[in-house]
Amino acid sequence: MTIREQAMEAAAAARKLAAVSPAIKNKALEAMADALLAEQEGILASNAKDMEAGKAKNMKASLLDRLLLTSARLADMADGLRQVAALKDPVGEIIGGCTLANGLTVTKIRVPLGVIGIIYEARPNVTADAIGLCLKSGNAVILKGGSEAIHSNTKIAAVLRAAAEEAGIPAGSIQFITSTDHAAVQELITLNGLVDVVIPRGSGRLIQAVVGNASVPVIETGVGVCHTFVDAGADYAMAEAIIINAKTQRPGVCNAMETLLVHKGAVQEFLPHMLQALKEKGVQIIGDETVCAMDKEALPATEEDWATEYGDLRLSVKVVENTDEAIEHINKYGTKHSECIVTRSFANARKFQQMVDAACVYANASTRFTDGFQFGFGAEIGISTQKLHARGPMALPELTTYKYLISGDGQVRP
Repeated sequence: MTIREQAMEAAAAARKLAAVSPAIKNKALEAMADALLAEQEGILASNAKDMEAGKAKNMKASLLDRLLLTSARLADMADGLRQVAALKDPVGEIIGGCTLANGLTVTKIRVPLGVIGIIYEARPNVTADAIGLCLKSGNAVILKGGSEAIHSNTKIAAVLRAAAEEAGIPAGSIQFITSTDHAAVQELITLNGLVDVVIPRGSGRLIQAVVGNASVPVIETGVGVCHTFVDAGADYAMAEAIIINAKTQRPGVCNAMETLLVHKGAVQEFLPHMLQALKEKGVQIIGDETVCAMDKEALPATEEDWATEYGDLRLSVKVVENTDEAIEHINKYGTKHSECIVTRSFANARKFQQMVDAACVYANASTRFTDGFQFGFGAEIGISTQKLHARGPMALPELTTYKYLISGDGQVRP
């Protein structure tokens, strides 16, 4: 089928899927989890082809790690589908309503978005996550994965589609675009009337390409130039633990810290030890003049560095005059993802959380908690960095919209 034909099939299936019961959807999710494990040998063989091609292209180690599938990772993917099955179904939930003076009753309920296009790069686990979340929320899904994982994604999508349809999900609800041509993305994101929303997941370049060229509505996700600001007089042991976690626990993810800001009043007591601790973890320091004077191994920061999501063990470090300068720096260079202040001052924490423009703003906790499961939302489709229609970790409720049901007994408008 052409991409348009796939979208037409998905749109037809979405109308049926919206009325599928929670029991059938949950049965399908369980069957999909079983199928991942039953078809493990074939999935891992497909992934091995992608890994071999990635190594031949000298793909970065961090990207190869995202691409790699193992028995344990497949088990995690299956467990993720079962966890989605256990979550509350959002479709049909009453979220508001009233009775008007004329006797009309108005009820606001959650309904699926319809057809969701997911565009992503070398992360095969996204294939299972996206399918599971879209089905649970009553949406048909069209997947466009990156060429780096084409064999893995094609196999996973086929396995999950077969299991879902056998369990009662309408045929056509799960679509996977096998073309690796960039033109396929452009066609998908301009299918107005067939695709209701597109969600890009991946690099900043991918996301901006989709945002800049789509005529279909886009939910922007992912890019994370995340900061941690250490205030003067903070609990410096706490700050060190938060910084090490935020930068090194998993440096390739979007909620990892990319820039450390330090109040000038904390420099002498805190910064030398902190820089040494980071270097012991393999972090390359890229600093301003004060930092470079303190650490001869540090590289001088450029204007570009302050706006860069490294995705690896590099860290920009800057000394600021006060909380106001930290806030100003973050609002200028941040990507509205996740930001943190470490402080003993309630007033400074409150000011920081009110004035920093980001989806998630922390006081005295690592930015690595920006995650649907960590927030208690369950699995997520991504982290939205925009303000409409969703912000922060996007779980099942964010994959729905709403409509109004109005009931009367013959009222007409005078």
